[in-house]
Amino acid sequence: MSARAAALPDFPWDSLAGAAARARAHPGGIVDLSVGTPVDATPAVVADALRSAADAPGYPQTWGTPALRETVSAWYARRRGVEGVDPDGVLPTVGSKELVAWLPTLLGLGPGDVVAHPPVAYPTYDVGARLARARPAAAGTVAELDELAAGLTASGERLGLLWLNSPSNPTGAVLDVPELAALVRWARERGVVVASDECYAELGWDAAHDTTRGGLVPSVLDPRVCGGDHTGLLSVYSTSKQSNLAGYRAAFVAGDPALVRDLLAVRKHAGMIVPWPVQVALAAALADDAHVEAQRERYRARRDVLLPALRRSGFRVDASGAGLYLWSTRDEDCRATVDALAGRGVLVAPGDFYGPAGARHVRVALTATDERVGQVPERLADLAAPSA
Repeated sequence: MSARAAALPDFPWDSLAGAAARARAHPGGIVDLSVGTPVDATPAVVADALRSAADAPGYPQTWGTPALRETVSAWYARRRGVEGVDPDGVLPTVGSKELVAWLPTLLGLGPGDVVAHPPVAYPTYDVGARLARARPAAAGTVAELDELAAGLTASGERLGLLWLNSPSNPTGAVLDVPELAALVRWARERGVVVASDECYAELGWDAAHDTTRGGLVPSVLDPRVCGGDHTGLLSVYSTSKQSNLAGYRAAFVAGDPALVRDLLAVRKHAGMIVPWPVQVALAAALADDAHVEAQRERYRARRDVLLPALRRSGFRVDASGAGLYLWSTRDEDCRATVDALAGRGVLVAPGDFYGPAGARHVRVALTATDERVGQVPERLADLAAPSA
């Protein structure tokens, strides 16, 4: 094994193999709620756009066409309440995970640099720091960042990148405008780049965040957050969840044009290009709101089955105001919860995948078919309370 591979954590899903096998052995088959991968059909408007661009003999533009970048800018105004996103500050990416994993490297971070991310977080923030040979550090509030910064002064390290994730994977928590503004202000005072992973923003469930009822999950680019100045800020978004396009790898980053130009310069050399048919499909997905709203209602219906079933079975569901997951606990070690559910043919993700602070929760995904989700209430009906 290479030194770089050895420096990475074990791939977390490998540790779930035993529980997955037990769940598959259930007489009724497995209900897999462990991975947030879409199971519904790709919308026709997007698939048709992909087919229309199938004749693509030439190299596509790494930056994306002006039309695509203008479509992204219009989407921010229409769906996120953010006017004035400069099309020159937009860059399509090969899914959002790729950008998350490579952003520290693309920004030139390395030994002596620190990448901060929320304490309960998508593992790729940590992995991306390690790939750059920077140091990952958990800090998600201004108080936690102050504590981290004090330690960096003593060590001689420098905080180079702050990851935000709202709505959160795995918790579904949403940072409101004052929280985001405080974090942006803190970072700007110290010259720290802020990257906000917002790929679940179209899936709000609480009244304040439900986009079908006029609510908005705020973006880091929101003028109420940043004063209309996108300097030092990047917003990351994926159509995988809103449009069932995980197989297309269709995402983008937007914000500070100077930062985007730096990313573009490296990506052109590295050949990190979104295929032309996917660029066309991405534009179609962002221009059509109807399929997004229909998909949200599918997830809402599944959530309305799973949430009461979990609560009746002794779970407390924390946060979970947006996104594709129910952050659930029986106040026991998460692996014990995983085993209890696997014995009933239901597979969920253990919270320790997302850091030590998640060790007493499990992440329950809404991404299973209606038929499979409908099995869950009966399977959990006899779930005993955990022993004291």
